[in-house]
Amino acid sequence: MPPAPAPLPPHPPQWATDINASAPPRPSKLANIPDPPGYSAGKLSTKQQRTQQQQQPATSAALLRKSAETDALKLKKAWEIALAPTKQLPMNAIMMYMSGNSLQIFSIMMVFMLFKGPIQGLININTAFAKFETESTKGQMLGVKLVYVLMQGLLLALGIWKVNAMGLLPTTRSDWLAWETEREPLERAYFAFK
Repeated sequence: MPPAPAPLPPHPPQWATDINASAPPRPSKLANIPDPPGYSAGKLSTKQQRTQQQQQPATSAALLRKSAETDALKLKKAWEIALAPTKQLPMNAIMMYMSGNSLQIFSIMMVFMLFKGPIQGLININTAFAKFETESTKGQMLGVKLVYVLMQGLLLALGIWKVNAMGLLPTTRSDWLAWETEREPLERAYFAFK
């Protein structure tokens, strides 16, 4: 048995046929009317080809300028990230001062968090600046990373100050008594009865 024929598409409504029939004919292209921006005809005239060749250096200069602006923006954002630990420094200093020097769970957790942040920042330094690094900004990014390391070092120094204030660093002579040798007296005095 042969396959059934495909159904024919429905006819358009009468009003659509009337509009298409009464539409005015399209005018032919006039020579004095320029094409709209972005319109490209199939074949360009020699005058249009010369105009395009003159515009190409201008577009390449615009591309260079745009890439330079993009690099400047990336470098600015990288500096913001590098200086972000500086904004945390006063807040952390006040919190360390307010937590006290006694060994309590709150002060121990504060010190732990103070050490954790900079150490993670130093470990992930390349991933933090990877999206901002390009071939043209590679030399400048070295200075940005150096400032970032310095800022993280300041946070670590604040943590070391706090640990020393809590008495957990062995900085006094009494912390090293196990390695002290006994002094030998130069003279001895004995009590005598008369």
